[in-house]
Amino acid sequence: MTNSAEAAAIEAAIRAAGDPRRAVSERAYLKSDREFCGASAPAVRQIVRAWCAARPALDRESLLAVTTWLWDRPLFECRRAAVELLRARPRLLQPADTGLIEAMLRDSGTWALVDDLAGHVMGGLTETYPELASVLDRWSRDPDFWLRRSAMLALLGPLRRGDGDFARFSRYADAMLAEREFFIRKAIGWVLRDTGRRRPDLVAAWLEPRIGQVSGVTLREAVKPLPPETAARLLAAYRARPQARAADRG
Repeated sequence: MTNSAEAAAIEAAIRAAGDPRRAVSERAYLKSDREFCGASAPAVRQIVRAWCAARPALDRESLLAVTTWLWDRPLFECRRAAVELLRARPRLLQPADTGLIEAMLRDSGTWALVDDLAGHVMGGLTETYPELASVLDRWSRDPDFWLRRSAMLALLGPLRRGDGDFARFSRYADAMLAEREFFIRKAIGWVLRDTGRRRPDLVAAWLEPRIGQVSGVTLREAVKPLPPETAARLLAAYRARPQARAADRG
């Protein structure tokens, strides 16, 4: 089969797994104007994994060709399958593929695609090729807030394990603390929360001097794994800020 035929077979399997009622609710939830068939994320993942398992000799060229074909389809779940394909065969990816990943991130328009692309695909690639941290540095300054969010989420895997480049995350977060974009504020809090599960003292020490700048969205997420007394102290300090009630409820 050609790559386009292989991709078409994946799309057919996804459509067969669809649910029209789910399609309506998913489209409304994601506020998307794309076509939806209602196949769930686990169903799409299973279809992609089965396809990959049946092709142990899959090479990089075919992987990228099928991924691109699926990404260009009007069906949202095909885009989800494209992301899952890259997640399923990370060892085939090379530094040159960051261009494709970046293009997909810019074209995603939703956390439902961005977060896996950034956290799993780009994150894994950056762990394998540490020199790609310079790409994340550039993303962290990009006008597109999805790229800025992706720069932080790409660091999440090692931080979640109790390792990773917290200093780089700190630089990114400091530059974005004043932003009012919800998805940026949430991402900062998400990374802090997952880092804090293993290193609560590190996260508390980071938050303390920034309590006058951090948003409520960020702080409420970040303190979730912290000791109750530490979380209470930080939240009380946040609420005591002069601007907390009037200007910074998010």
